[in-house]
Amino acid sequence: MVTNFISEKAKIGDNVKIWHFSYIGDNVEIGNNVKIGSLVHIDYNVKIGENTKIEGQAYIPPLSRIGKNVFIGPAAVLTNDPYPMCDKMIGVTIEDNAVIGARAVIKAGVTIGKNSVVAMGAVVTRNVPEDSVVIGVPATIRYTRKEYDKKQRQWMES
Repeated sequence: MVTNFISEKAKIGDNVKIWHFSYIGDNVEIGNNVKIGSLVHIDYNVKIGENTKIEGQAYIPPLSRIGKNVFIGPAAVLTNDPYPMCDKMIGVTIEDNAVIGARAVIKAGVTIGKNSVVAMGAVVTRNVPEDSVVIGVPATIRYTRKEYDKKQRQWMES
């Protein structure tokens, strides 16, 4: 028997797909048309905007805010404790249309700006401005979202 845990206190929008063995905590709000992959853990007091896709094994900690049309790749980890083990927590904010690559790690309190891209495996320790692409450990700005979209189009056409 496949099972998920979805808190009775969670608010789930229309047409939301939640795959196997996922956890949705208390006071989570999930917008319409969201897709959540297998083994995703979404902790308490998280808000997720419509049309967002969260791939398998991602961890979304308490107090995080995720905008609309966001993609979060497999095994990405957001954090909420900037100085472990501390009782004071702060979530991550990911603004609309952002892309988070597989296995990226984002430090507590960081904001990923609108239309920005975090490359796979990047470790983000500072805010990412709108329309930026960050790569590496620690993540640094390498180019713009416009350049990223151009590279993506070229890839698709080849």
